[in-house]
Amino acid sequence: MAERVYLDHAAGAPLLAEAAEAMAAVWRQPGNPSSLHTAGRAARRSLEESRESLAECLGCLPTEVVFTSGGTEANNLVLLGAAGARTERPRLAIGGGEHPSVAGVVERSPGRVDVLPLAPSGLLAEGSEAMIRAQTALASVMLVNNETGVVADLAPVRDRAAEVDAWVHTDAVQAFGHLPLDFGTLGVDAMTVTAHKIGGPVGIGALVIRRELTLAAPGFGGGQERRVRSGTAMTALATGFAAAARVAMGDLETESARLEGLRESLSRGIVAGVGDVRLNGAQPVSPAILNVTFTGCRADDLLLILDAAGIDCSTGSACTAGVHQPSEVLLAMGRTADEASASLRFSLGRGTDAAAIERLLAVLPDAAERARAAFG
Repeated sequence: MAERVYLDHAAGAPLLAEAAEAMAAVWRQPGNPSSLHTAGRAARRSLEESRESLAECLGCLPTEVVFTSGGTEANNLVLLGAAGARTERPRLAIGGGEHPSVAGVVERSPGRVDVLPLAPSGLLAEGSEAMIRAQTALASVMLVNNETGVVADLAPVRDRAAEVDAWVHTDAVQAFGHLPLDFGTLGVDAMTVTAHKIGGPVGIGALVIRRELTLAAPGFGGGQERRVRSGTAMTALATGFAAAARVAMGDLETESARLEGLRESLSRGIVAGVGDVRLNGAQPVSPAILNVTFTGCRADDLLLILDAAGIDCSTGSACTAGVHQPSEVLLAMGRTADEASASLRFSLGRGTDAAAIERLLAVLPDAAERARAAFG
């Protein structure tokens, strides 16, 4: 079989050589960063240098970076931590179509979460920010949607939150490495990023929290990471995360432009070559994500046909994939259940080139025809 084409970078990008090399240099070093002996101090130095490097990439202070096990934990920490710290404000607000690590708070806190509706474009519906109330502890809105790639306009959310003194958090996991990202100018109180979407290791992310804020810790222990996330720090993973971040920010403009060109070629090729499709999500959109509805088929059928042809893509969030169900994001955008069940996400990254796009476009028309025949 020819080499596979990987178009699922939004689920996880291949580990960069720079990240692997950075981790290799510290994997075997002994010492707990919380220990006071020489080995412990060396581990602490590696950890804090990684924190400083990542903070520089994110436009925040090193003390504002809280290392976590990934984006899911970071999102959980800020939602539960804000609710626990601001008990006089019993409500939370989240955007429609959020990642499950944010959307799941609706079930966890029944009757206390306001969901800001999405417009058919994938942006927040006009005026939806009014649902952020005086009783709202925190509003969380994803910066780049993980399924459609739509880039949110956070300004109305920030403005409304400021009026009622609510905190604002954004899940920027899919923005990091593809769009300019600066915590200071973004104007939010907290932000989530993770390593494995930008070619860093799996198992580490970060919650950036404005230094003036204090979150309630959902767990307890030694009080590491601003007393929000106790436990022995993952020094080697932090080193790999920082290395991947430096690569991502080092050529952000040129790499984003390159991916945008490939995304445009793919979208034009699908519309021209397959027919009866719908591109989901209006501009502005990430250069790395393209979500397409293939009318008259099941997305799972099409995905498996493409998989057999050597193409890796996704039906949506990897955190909800594995069983056939309509995309919650597309349903939130007003799509029917059939439409939301007939959509694939193609996500691009550093390993994506013109040859990969050409190969997908070569097999996609026949694959779609076969999937539609199976559905019909």
